[in-house]
Amino acid sequence: MKQFEVNFDGLVGPTHNYAGLSFGNVASLSNAKSNSSPKQAAKQGLMKMKALADMGMQQGVLAPQERPDMLTLRRLGFTGTDAQVLEKAAKQAPAIFLACCSASSMWTANAATVSPSADTADGRVHFTPANLTNKFHRSLEPDVTGRILKATFADERYFQHHAHLPDNEHFGDEGAANHTRLCRDYGYAGVEMFVYGRYAFDGSKPAPTRYPARQTLEACQAIARLHGLSDEGVVYVQQNPDVIDQGVFHNDVIAVGNRNVLFYHEQAFYNTQAALAEIQQKYGDEKLHFIQVNTSEVSVEDAVKTYLFNTQIISLPDGDMAIIAPTECQENTAVKRYLDKLVTLDTPIKQVHYFDVKQSMRNGGGPACLRLRVALTEKEVDAVNPNTLMNDSLFARLNLWVDKHYRDELSFDDLRDPQLLSESRSALDELTQILKLGSVYPFQR
Repeated sequence: MKQFEVNFDGLVGPTHNYAGLSFGNVASLSNAKSNSSPKQAAKQGLMKMKALADMGMQQGVLAPQERPDMLTLRRLGFTGTDAQVLEKAAKQAPAIFLACCSASSMWTANAATVSPSADTADGRVHFTPANLTNKFHRSLEPDVTGRILKATFADERYFQHHAHLPDNEHFGDEGAANHTRLCRDYGYAGVEMFVYGRYAFDGSKPAPTRYPARQTLEACQAIARLHGLSDEGVVYVQQNPDVIDQGVFHNDVIAVGNRNVLFYHEQAFYNTQAALAEIQQKYGDEKLHFIQVNTSEVSVEDAVKTYLFNTQIISLPDGDMAIIAPTECQENTAVKRYLDKLVTLDTPIKQVHYFDVKQSMRNGGGPACLRLRVALTEKEVDAVNPNTLMNDSLFARLNLWVDKHYRDELSFDDLRDPQLLSESRSALDELTQILKLGSVYPFQR
């Protein structure tokens, strides 16, 4: 049965801003409070989506969250009209206000963990939204994320949706950013690799000391149970605590996989050889390409700065694999030298395509952060909400929508402007009609 990997990219929202909220994310912190360009950010994301669709890839779109998050501000005791709530929150609790204005939902690699039907006990595609409990601003996302996913993948014959895990650090879950699936082809059962940063119930185990480990082993195990995955189809791998302390806040900042390729930095994992041996044993007799990048070739610092591993590896229609990389990789001498060498090696990766996603990069996310990978059969693709799948018509319509609703530049002071809230709600209301999502936002319900 033919199966595709469909990349669902998150649209950048109309209040895209640099709040510097993510402790442990070096790029996010270094650009805090800079003016942002929402229109440019959205168009950069759309250009990447359209380019991949033009390469023959299946490409989808996921809607952003509503920000500022007025529901949360009111839950926290700010009262009055919307304008009064914004003014009070910005003046009395600026840190909370900024968190409720976060643009972080654009990184849909954190939206959920997805297991394809080839791996699950009931033969359906399973979705679990990430609870993102490590950061307050991200913990506001899962309810709306769940509604958007249900509106995109609505047919219960093919899709099973779970509630996000309990909102507690013991079950800290960051979604697909810490999940990689290795398989012979998308339609075959694969090995799902869950990467965790710490043990929630055993403080004696290795853990980072400078930056937080956001994903727990216990969260990974819970998702595997929810999705009906077999023990023989799952590998749990601990991230190297030392690289977390160097700014590697998710596994997809230091490793990425596609089909029979795992591309990783030599410092990525805590016990690399044991992890790779278990993956190969569960994968079977066919060859896996373990592509290790040595520190002598690319430092962890350069890998984080350029997001070499936060690239997408895609399988093109002609059978070759290609890396979708940010232009920062092209501009860094060591990383560019490595990628030039990589395409000459005996691996399936034969092409590198560079994309300008600087608005996302400055906020702490590369090309892989922007997409949620969903492996689907032809019947499952047909069951997806067709209005969310990229084509020439949708690309043109979304660009016109951005031109109509998005500001060219946004500053911190703009976020408290009630007119911006009105503009944003008008934009999102129209977007849900374009994508035929129904009422997914609190202001619509």
